[in-house]
Amino acid sequence: MERVIERFNNLKILVIGDIMLDRFIWGEVERISPEAPVPVVKVTRENYTLGGAANVLNNVVSLGAEACLCGVVGDDIFSSSVIRLLSDKNVSLEGIVVESERTTIVKTRVIGQKQQIVRVDREDDKKIKNSSIKTLVSFIEKNLDRFDAVILSDYGKGLITEGFYKSLISMILEKKKILNIDPKNSNMNIYKKATLLTPNLHEASFAANMKITSKNLEKAGKKLLKKFMSQYLVITLGDKGMAIFTDENGNFIHIPTVAKDVYDVTGAGDTVISVITMAMAMGVSVEEASKLANIAAGIVVGKLGTATVTREELIKGVK
Repeated sequence: MERVIERFNNLKILVIGDIMLDRFIWGEVERISPEAPVPVVKVTRENYTLGGAANVLNNVVSLGAEACLCGVVGDDIFSSSVIRLLSDKNVSLEGIVVESERTTIVKTRVIGQKQQIVRVDREDDKKIKNSSIKTLVSFIEKNLDRFDAVILSDYGKGLITEGFYKSLISMILEKKKILNIDPKNSNMNIYKKATLLTPNLHEASFAANMKITSKNLEKAGKKLLKKFMSQYLVITLGDKGMAIFTDENGNFIHIPTVAKDVYDVTGAGDTVISVITMAMAMGVSVEEASKLANIAAGIVVGKLGTATVTREELIKGVK
């Protein structure tokens, strides 16, 4: 696994999905407001990080691979921050479409005494323009050959539609590329024939139309593999680890969590899909790729904020 991680820099990964900006306001709490029963946060610092599909890309780049981001942002001060953060990482911007009348998605988290107090979301409910979708599909069609694998990071914010997915999966199957999906409830009926999906327990329960427990986990996995017609399925189980399904007979492998300290689960799913995809692109089995992703997730949840794992941290984690 150390040799696999060290060779991540040979990979080129295409990340498609909902691009966001994560804003963190950090501070100290010493009193309750006299105006309402809420804490008063005395701000000490503020920072921006890549969020949503952009955080998936951030994880890929942090592990040494080359990556390209494909998605839509608005023409505003927040998209300028996204572009700056991507440029700082020497990431190509050719797959990003800017819509002049759109608001870039921003998630603002206020952190006091190392705990998240409130989250404020700024997002746009308007449909993404057909012209933007056509531009993205054209970009993918022209450039798919140069990527080793594709990650679809769906946050349910409008980019992934049935039409867009049909165009994408048609190209994926024709080129015989890996397509791994981090899904969202709103689109559970459109994902078909992907290589792998990584729903969390809530998303898997929604897709299977049943409350998944340890007793019916095998049954649910079999049902979902048949529904998605995917090669593999990895259900993330929070503090209980992961369940990896590799065939429709329902056979699965359970991997317990390796996290020692959990401070913040923000972006952990982004880390999981990134590491699994990169390992699979290197020829690693889905079982071993999931074990590696489990180690990476255990590192990330021990950090505050939208975090990534580095190659050095992951190599240390597998020793």
